[in-house]
Amino acid sequence: MRPLILVTNDDGINAPGIHTLARAMAEIGEVYIVAPDRERSAVSHALTLHRPLRIEEMRDRVYNTNGTPTDCVALAITKILPRKPDLVAAGINRGANLGDDVTYSGTVSAAMEGTLLGVPSFAISLAGDRPFHYDVAVPFAIEVARYILDKNLPDDTLLNVNVPNRQKEALRGIRITTQGKRAYDNAIQELYSPSGEKHFWIGGGKPIWEQGEDMDMQAVLEGYISVTPVHLDLTNYAALEVLKKTWKTTGG
Repeated sequence: MRPLILVTNDDGINAPGIHTLARAMAEIGEVYIVAPDRERSAVSHALTLHRPLRIEEMRDRVYNTNGTPTDCVALAITKILPRKPDLVAAGINRGANLGDDVTYSGTVSAAMEGTLLGVPSFAISLAGDRPFHYDVAVPFAIEVARYILDKNLPDDTLLNVNVPNRQKEALRGIRITTQGKRAYDNAIQELYSPSGEKHFWIGGGKPIWEQGEDMDMQAVLEGYISVTPVHLDLTNYAALEVLKKTWKTTGG
């Protein structure tokens, strides 16, 4: 039996990246697409709880929903797919998902939801600006998918893949990386309406990166594909031991 692969994204069902990824995954297994009906970038791991969700079948094995990427994965695995998938592939995202930005990313969160539901998952993004060369990411998406299907992944772990948005000949290889850190300078802009009312627009600003040879952003800047294992257990175990020793607790 061929592997069953769920493909999703946060750029929406009409984004070219998701259909490029679906064609790539079709070389490996049977593909279902379940994606938001519109762009849902930067919604993080949001789950829709306060309104009903709709599922529309656009054609055979292609569905959209009026929910978030997390909703799409949950609905696909529990209600749409004929059986539990062997793999969740999220992307190909237009733009990087590097460093602290993974906490905002709908693409990475879709892979998180797959992981939480017990399905090996990865997210793949093109790091750079328009025009996006989605086809450049295809062989690496296939390589990652085959690796996961063959080797599996550690518990509670997904792979976050970022491919430099450049011609294939300019790519230098693959690096296994850590999640980097970055902040944005002047990321909230002040705007005024014609009537003089002040508004704010979140986004933009100059990114400031922490430097480090093994970090995801450094690898991408040097022309390498970054593959970062992301663990969903957020416990700081070193701090846990310190707190146990220094905080006077009560009870058992």
